[in-house]
Amino acid sequence: MIFGLTIEKLVVIGVIAALLLGPERIPRYAQMLAQLTVRARDLLNGAKSRMREEMGDDFDDVDWRKLDPRQYDPRRIIREALLDDAPTPARPAATTAPTPPVGTERQPFRPGDTPPFDSEAT
Repeated sequence: MIFGLTIEKLVVIGVIAALLLGPERIPRYAQMLAQLTVRARDLLNGAKSRMREEMGDDFDDVDWRKLDPRQYDPRRIIREALLDDAPTPARPAATTAPTPPVGTERQPFRPGDTPPFDSEAT
């Protein structure tokens, strides 16, 4: 399936084109389409051979499927980057909440209180 076109759709397009062009112009347009196809193939082969020349022996070693942008999933890439570096922490067996150290309890702010300020943080 090319560009969402099925065989049936291509046949319908061909029949409509044959009716619109007429029997005297169809050979000329078919020849032009063939020449366009040959030129496009030559252009692609030239680009491939030029790339092979510029890359040298490394061209055959490249896994082109890995470079396909359609296979990248940003969520998977981030997940792998985050999980590869750090080992997964072991979960404690006890379900009790850890107690904070003495003197570190947070008191809620009341209206008029000034929040703490760290001059080295800016």
